[in-house]
Amino acid sequence: MASVKLTDVKKVYDNNVTAVHDFNLDIKDKEFVVFVGPSGCGKSTTLRMIAGLEDISGGTVEIDGVVVNDLQPKDRDIAMVFQNYALYPHMTVYDNIAFSLRLKKMPEDEIYEKVTNAAEILGITQYLTRKPRALSGGQRQRVAIGRAMVRQSKVFLMDEPLSNLDAKLRNQMRAEIILLRQKLDTTFIYVTHDQTEAMTLGDRIVIMRDGIIEQVGTPMEVFEMPRNIFVAEFIGAPKMNMIETRLEKEGDRYFVRPFGAKIEVDGSKREELLQKNIDSRDVVLGVRPEHIVLSWQPGEHAIPCTLEVNEMMGSELHLHVYTEDETRLIVRVPTIDLAPDQRRQMVYGAKLFITFEGKVMHFFDKESGLNLIYG
Repeated sequence: MASVKLTDVKKVYDNNVTAVHDFNLDIKDKEFVVFVGPSGCGKSTTLRMIAGLEDISGGTVEIDGVVVNDLQPKDRDIAMVFQNYALYPHMTVYDNIAFSLRLKKMPEDEIYEKVTNAAEILGITQYLTRKPRALSGGQRQRVAIGRAMVRQSKVFLMDEPLSNLDAKLRNQMRAEIILLRQKLDTTFIYVTHDQTEAMTLGDRIVIMRDGIIEQVGTPMEVFEMPRNIFVAEFIGAPKMNMIETRLEKEGDRYFVRPFGAKIEVDGSKREELLQKNIDSRDVVLGVRPEHIVLSWQPGEHAIPCTLEVNEMMGSELHLHVYTEDETRLIVRVPTIDLAPDQRRQMVYGAKLFITFEGKVMHFFDKESGLNLIYG
């Protein structure tokens, strides 16, 4: 197996457009790292530079301690799974999986053993004699993964392998990739634009925007300690609510005053603000939808709002509300927390009150967007 190290890696195209800026990352042996970000952020370009499918404009890529900048893809000992499967339509599933092994002149009995073992792990043994056109999208993706598996490469690269599948198949294949990782026990680098995939698959997540790394961390770290507004809004569904307000320091206590309410900052957030010696200032206050609580009575801590959209998600409601100054917010409410008569009140134009606890708040600088505590 192998580690992967990228040092000051950049990609500049002929029209002087920089797709990746000074990318630095150490990926440990057997680690599963996910590159995630919106379309055009440079994640697939970075993966293709590791694979040797894109020239590197600057910096170095090392695999297992060896600089591979000038090595051909076939000499880098990597296996890659593409978004569009890239199967040979005229070959059977067996021949597609065996193709790279035959190029290496491997004995046919060894090829048979490797192909059938991979097919058994992936649950596609019954499809080995079929052509790709006779398979579903999920089955084709399993074949593409099997073709990469049999190479037994040092590094496994996956470029948005689930994006062409429907929601049910994506969930199923996500679980299968987790099981596959446990069986292969190799180094994985996985690219996706789906933050759910990133959170469920990765040991660490690399969040990118415009060719720049915004934050690297475990799923829990990037969710609970977002470095800036971009990361805070990108990770989590629905995205974090952002509210412009004022953070006020009174002695050793902190308060925020969103929409006229007065809410005290408490718990670890208060201690962290004190340690950072944060003074009173205008801030962007971040609160996740699941941390907002419905309040049925007006009060000092309650924020009046009006219901605009009620999305029924089964086990929970996503309430889109707007405040008196027409700021839009999203509230996640478990349906089990609501009595039947309360659910019936959740209609367009309904008047509600919301509040949230001081320990769940995030504070961002209005100018830089950086988290005042974790930025």
